[in-house]
Amino acid sequence: MSTSCSLPAGKPTNVPNAALWLAATGALVAAWFVVYSLLQPFADWIVGKLAFEPGSRLEQAAAFFVYDTPKVLMLLTLVVFAMGIVRSFFSAEHTRALLTGRREGVGNVAAASLGIVTPFCSCSAVPLFIGFVSAGVPLGVTFSFLIAAPMVNEVALGLLFALVGWQVALTYLGFGLGVAIVSGWVIGRLHLEGWLQDWVRNVRAGAVDLPDVHLGVADRLRAGLDAVADILGKVWMWIIIGIAVGAAIHGYVPVDLIASIMGREAWWSVPAAVIIGIPMYSNAAGIIPVVEALLTKGAALGTVLAFMMSVIALSAPEMIILRKVLTTKLIAVFVIVVGLGILSVGYLFNLLFA
Repeated sequence: MSTSCSLPAGKPTNVPNAALWLAATGALVAAWFVVYSLLQPFADWIVGKLAFEPGSRLEQAAAFFVYDTPKVLMLLTLVVFAMGIVRSFFSAEHTRALLTGRREGVGNVAAASLGIVTPFCSCSAVPLFIGFVSAGVPLGVTFSFLIAAPMVNEVALGLLFALVGWQVALTYLGFGLGVAIVSGWVIGRLHLEGWLQDWVRNVRAGAVDLPDVHLGVADRLRAGLDAVADILGKVWMWIIIGIAVGAAIHGYVPVDLIASIMGREAWWSVPAAVIIGIPMYSNAAGIIPVVEALLTKGAALGTVLAFMMSVIALSAPEMIILRKVLTTKLIAVFVIVVGLGILSVGYLFNLLFA
């Protein structure tokens, strides 16, 4: 799931000295790169001071945790700050206006693309769904947005790029958008509007009222800082839990065991990973350290990413939230269509990155 539910600030702050904000931001970014370059020697020094037996499983787990915790938190801070600035150009009203009246196909592409950069997560799924339906957005287009927003969000892409490389991040972006676009299009073609809850179907479309807000440079930089404070405040615990799980896998789970369960030779590993991931609850930032640890242990890339996608896009808590606006039959169709898309991505990744 996406990591934040906050929206960009609605009123400009009228800070007079934009140059001062730019200078301070530049200094902080430069300091970020300096500190980040020192993380590995600092982590090695800390682990050395702990006096673990060299090469032991405990030392390997500790080294993973001590290094990855500040690394992931710093990467998340930088990515969220940058995307907080980007998100200051978007609002729920603008998103609805962009999607209203879009036909299937073009609308699915536009909705999935907007899902990457807009600040919405599963906890805002219900009001967004109602808002989109009331604005006349087609059901399939709405689903493309709701699939892409948590699954192909900027945090997942930024961390994948930093931790496993741009090839994987770019391929994940393409396949993730493909799942969102195709799944939304299929649901739209099935014409399942009758499977919405009765009270949602009775909502009448209304005009989208866009506020006239002009934000300056300082306002947008402040939006980035606000996004960092908001998102890190909500997900830091999940990140540490995810890194702790990853550290345990890295230090204690045998390579042969991971390879036998999640290796590409086991044809059943991809559907098993999806089934295991659905009951779990995490966001992209919390699950990626687990992904990193599984990959270092020899798990197949497609299998691991299918697991990640299912945790983010098909989690049981999200289904419970959506139950307020969707009937059980429509939720079942949603899970089946998206699940088949994730399975396809898993097998294609295993084939392409064999």
